[in-house]
Amino acid sequence: MASVTLHIQSPPLNNDVVSLPRNHFPIVTFKTTFFGSSLTANGKPLSLPKTFRTQPVITSSSSSSSSTHTFDVVIIGAGIIWLTIARQFLIGSDLSVAVVDKDVPCSGATGAGQGYLWMVHKEPESDTWDLTMRSYKLWQMFAEKVRAQGLDPLQELGWKRTGSLLVGRTAKEAATLKKKVKRLSEAGLRAEYLTSDALRLKEPELEVGKDDCQLDAQRAVAFIQKANRHFSIKGRYAEFFHDPVTGLLRSNSSSEVEGVRTFKNTLYSKKAVIVAAGCWSGSLAHDLFRESDILLNVPVKPRKGHLVVLENFSSFRLDHGLMEMGYVDHLHDALDRKSSHSVKVEEGQTPSVSMTATMDTMGNLVLGSSRQFTGYNTKVDESIINHIWKRTGEFFPKLKELPLEDFTLDRKVRI
Repeated sequence: MASVTLHIQSPPLNNDVVSLPRNHFPIVTFKTTFFGSSLTANGKPLSLPKTFRTQPVITSSSSSSSSTHTFDVVIIGAGIIWLTIARQFLIGSDLSVAVVDKDVPCSGATGAGQGYLWMVHKEPESDTWDLTMRSYKLWQMFAEKVRAQGLDPLQELGWKRTGSLLVGRTAKEAATLKKKVKRLSEAGLRAEYLTSDALRLKEPELEVGKDDCQLDAQRAVAFIQKANRHFSIKGRYAEFFHDPVTGLLRSNSSSEVEGVRTFKNTLYSKKAVIVAAGCWSGSLAHDLFRESDILLNVPVKPRKGHLVVLENFSSFRLDHGLMEMGYVDHLHDALDRKSSHSVKVEEGQTPSVSMTATMDTMGNLVLGSSRQFTGYNTKVDESIINHIWKRTGEFFPKLKELPLEDFTLDRKVRI
């Protein structure tokens, strides 16, 4: 079922609202075993430890001599995509799987993101609509499977139905949201547009649908990783972390890829080598095939973002995830210098900043967000942090009364 709310805010109090009551998402048909098997080990439901472990099942050798291992599938990358691909092979086949990464799980975008599972800002019939719908349904099924095991998805995955409010501030954005409601309705969602007066009349009893969701990536990764590791007992799963891939192993006769060479190991693959390295996939693929006769261009490059996390925030509470309407446009145009929400931080680099806000399962306020192309730079930029705070204050007046400096000890920044 789907229930999404699009909320328009025109200063000072002229708010229009688009409300999408509960309704079924269009049916997405697919065949998968990822969520078809119980998450058990030796007949017992799996439970997540409170601390996130990063020790590999097979510890890579620290000596100069290289160790050699053979698996059916070798996966490069240790984010949420690697995790689910590995899980699919492990429970849906008898193949053995090795995972190799230059770092550890959640060290990249997986660990830094807000964990949004939202449909509200997606466009029906876009290139990513069906893929997003499939992903959304898979995570819902996974949460229900965890619940069926007698476990709490909130505790194990940080999973909760937050609902979502898409907030706008201009007449142009209001018109855009009206069109969006029409498109969402045509895609199978039942949408309703509420004026600001209607919202104020209903606000005391207003029930905002909570079918858009979010999760805690670190908890979700640790939970599924623990399930994967039970297959290591059978010799079907291994992890090689802090061990960057340095090259491909290719057959002398056919030139086919037979595996990968890492800094510490040689990993042969009988079936496939899968690159799931996130924003590093493009440069990695280029480097791996640089000395071959294959011209491979993977159009993937890193886009940097800042999120501000205020721990144990108590000034107010959010029951839904919020995102300003401008986020939809800025998401696709991080270098638009004409944007009224852009701020120049470095010569030649102009990030866009849009308000996003949510409360995580620990009661922390997570604010964002910025987008800029600066390569693989992960240095915190305080000017962007200040801009995020200022932008958020335009939507939450209480934050204008609170200097950001007051949160120095309780503030974290995700890059």
